[in-house]
Amino acid sequence: MTTLQLNLSPEEAASDASIRSAVARELRLTPEAITSVQIRRRNIDARQRRIRVGLSVEVYLEGEQPAVDDFSDLVYPDVSAAPSVVVVGAGPCGLFAALRLIELGLRPIVLERGQDVMQRRRDIVQLERTGIVDPESNYSYGEGGAGAFSDGKLYTRSKKRGSVEKTLRIFCRFGADPKILVDAHPHIGTDKLPIIIRRMREQIIASGGEVHFGCRMDELILERGRVRGAVSADGRSFEGPVVLATGHSARDVYRYLHAADIFVEAKPIAVGVRLEHPQQLIDQIRYHSPEGRGKWLPAAEYVYKAQASGRGVYSFCMCPGGFVVPASTAPGETVVNGMSPANRGSRWANSGMVVELHPADIPATGIAVEQLESPLALMEWCEELERRCYAAAQQSLRAPAQRMTDFMRGRLSTSLPSSSYSMGLTSSQLSDWMPSFLTERLKEGFRAFDRSTRGFLTEEAQLIALESRTSSPVRIPRDKDYRHLTYEGLYPAGEGAGYAGGIVSAAIDGENAATALAAWLRGEG
Repeated sequence: MTTLQLNLSPEEAASDASIRSAVARELRLTPEAITSVQIRRRNIDARQRRIRVGLSVEVYLEGEQPAVDDFSDLVYPDVSAAPSVVVVGAGPCGLFAALRLIELGLRPIVLERGQDVMQRRRDIVQLERTGIVDPESNYSYGEGGAGAFSDGKLYTRSKKRGSVEKTLRIFCRFGADPKILVDAHPHIGTDKLPIIIRRMREQIIASGGEVHFGCRMDELILERGRVRGAVSADGRSFEGPVVLATGHSARDVYRYLHAADIFVEAKPIAVGVRLEHPQQLIDQIRYHSPEGRGKWLPAAEYVYKAQASGRGVYSFCMCPGGFVVPASTAPGETVVNGMSPANRGSRWANSGMVVELHPADIPATGIAVEQLESPLALMEWCEELERRCYAAAQQSLRAPAQRMTDFMRGRLSTSLPSSSYSMGLTSSQLSDWMPSFLTERLKEGFRAFDRSTRGFLTEEAQLIALESRTSSPVRIPRDKDYRHLTYEGLYPAGEGAGYAGGIVSAAIDGENAATALAAWLRGEG
């Protein structure tokens, strides 16, 4: 077997025959001498006008055969008689923690406040029909967490936390397309991910674990400095140490922990808007061509970041060929998020455009918070801003919106472009109700982004409010062994604990917490 690095045009990279011919030229062989070419890595370099596709390939000649990865090494044994561990939350952190516990011979009991992923689909359809938010089953709560219906992007920079490859292979074990092991920016798609999540749950149950839906954790069982289980809203008790993997929208959990004197602390967050462009325009800009992406390239992505008056302004969760969706988790608030189907085939591109916000910044935002010293102050500030957004949308889930050029000039938009947001838009001068701390920094950021990519700042784009769930406003502190600083038997993990940002990093953090908990139970931690 020989490994080669190829640098091809998009058209060449889309053709098996062209790839084989390129390999033959590199090795000075005839194409017929090559038994197999396996692509192991693919990335698109769009920095120059001449777009190139980089391929890392393995080449097999006569008598050589590529190994086939059937994921059979990922084994989940019967743990029905094993000691139990309570996992609170069935998002990526909780699901991967549960699967890791099974690998290590422990029995997970998963408590999920929302509904199973297929019922969630029905609840989301009902939300979009009626505009009424089910506070327990929505785009954020339920099996799979926010990631189940918010794109399924699997790209992460968290390489040092654990094995990204193992995480991707687990997704493949449960039905994801193995191309996610090849692409530099892997993506499953919000239309494909629910089936994979359901299969993970079925494996947990088949191995002897439990999964309970409509089972919101209301309190922990505390005894002499140790967590011994959890109690659900309907009064049921579940015994065992706890992996707390609730996700960053579970604000009632933060309030409970703070009230119970379980140590939590404020952490920085980022707040802003969803910025929506026509996908064709993003293709033209990113691929340096008036024709856009053409036949051989995927919907273009972007990443932007800048500094504005001492704070970061950056794009977040960019969704090419995607949709803006209503992500509120309670009545009386307006929150939006983004997602893309597997084919990234919609007419729009959207991304969070957010401003970094530190706890010390709250007085500068112009929104009063009664207890500025509280670790929940940033969370309460976000809640107030979400209520302001709801009011600006005339007490509905219609999102306040403004053309990008009108936002920069400080004037109300007399018309708005077409949008992927199904609940409808309301023209709003965002600076009337958003703090100047945010709006002025967003303007600085947009100017910087347009300087680097001419045409990005355009009247064809619009700001859709409010993007306020980028990360947890609270951290639940833990030691190097993933244990809570003051309570034994409590393992805070994932985005909700303030230690992850996205599907893969949350999954890895859940695995790590489960591994540490198992070592503690064995007396090794």
